[in-house]
Amino acid sequence: MKKITAICVSPGRGTGKTPVPSAELEVGLGIRGDAHAGDWHRQISLLASERIREVQARGIEVGFGSYAENVATEGVDWKIVPVGTKVRLGPEAEVEITQIGKKCHSACEILRLVGDCVMPREGAFARVLKCGTISAGDRIEILAGE
Repeated sequence: MKKITAICVSPGRGTGKTPVPSAELEVGLGIRGDAHAGDWHRQISLLASERIREVQARGIEVGFGSYAENVATEGVDWKIVPVGTKVRLGPEAEVEITQIGKKCHSACEILRLVGDCVMPREGAFARVLKCGTISAGDRIEILAGE
């Protein structure tokens, strides 16, 4: 089953993201209250929780939000989801994948600790198409691509 395992937000730029039980996705913004929300193509970030668990299995202390992901998921390999794919998060929110991976602007803490950071290769970014509240445990449905 494809599902949301965690939702993470940060109160200010340059601060870590921390898990919250639920969040409101807003069209043209992203996650209400997240410092990185805004009217651009990377309104929310998604990362497979399987990747986080692989690093944890190596004895590295990382958790949800460590990679600055907004939404950690289970059952979706984001690096192979095509740009343009529409995805339902929870009962009503809908997003469109706009980018896979990103260039790291500086060596992050994860890179220093682990020697590798998966977000630049495997993280997905999306813009919000339909608003709605999402919660940990909510279902994810891949709808369609362009």
